[in-house]
Amino acid sequence: SMLDVALGAAAVGVTTDELDRLVHEASIDRDCYPSPLNYYKFPKSCCTSVNEVICHGIPDMRPLQDGDLLNVDITVYHRGFHGDLNETVFIGNVDESGRKLVRVTYECLSKAIEAVKPGMRYREIGNIIQKHAQSHGFSVVRSYCGHGIHRLFHTAPSVPHYAKNKAIGVMKAGHCFTIEPMISEGTWHDEVWPDNWTAVTADGKRSAQFEQTLLVTDTGCEILTRRRTHDGQPWFMDK
Repeated sequence: SMLDVALGAAAVGVTTDELDRLVHEASIDRDCYPSPLNYYKFPKSCCTSVNEVICHGIPDMRPLQDGDLLNVDITVYHRGFHGDLNETVFIGNVDESGRKLVRVTYECLSKAIEAVKPGMRYREIGNIIQKHAQSHGFSVVRSYCGHGIHRLFHTAPSVPHYAKNKAIGVMKAGHCFTIEPMISEGTWHDEVWPDNWTAVTADGKRSAQFEQTLLVTDTGCEILTRRRTHDGQPWFMDK
């Protein structure tokens, strides 16, 4: 519901700092703590990543512009547990190539989630994601991966999104982790700004991301952070 608050307010002319304020207040109103705030000195309550920013963008005073791709990544701590999710949305009128990037990124996550079940090797998730991304001419960012999450924000296992990775472990009922592919128009290489947080594509081309927190069940998985309205579909499909 915190993500719904942020994405419902995201529009041309709105600053990401304002979205951060809304997320912070919505978190407190719901008896939650925004997990990113002061996490290894991260200064805000959520991450806002625009266009070439891959992830961990720090909300600021730059107004969103027509044609931007905006990702909002929210994690909250509630009654002893963390929950982590993000979505990428269109700001105003986005060109067709940007729309394709977002759609394919969401498909990468969906295909990966379909494969989650007891006995699946964590390393296989990256093969599924990269195969789909590459079939559409996109690349998979390698520096950041999905992660275990429960009473800790980031913990084992690591869930890389690229093919032929060396992740260890097999999924078992009760395992809880995120899958959060970052898919780029150009190179998969990334750089980090001097703020030590903001990750951007090395070639300046756009990147998109989607994330869910998953709980492995006896027969598959439950999406713990699934949107409670619109039959669970992401915001970009509303428009």
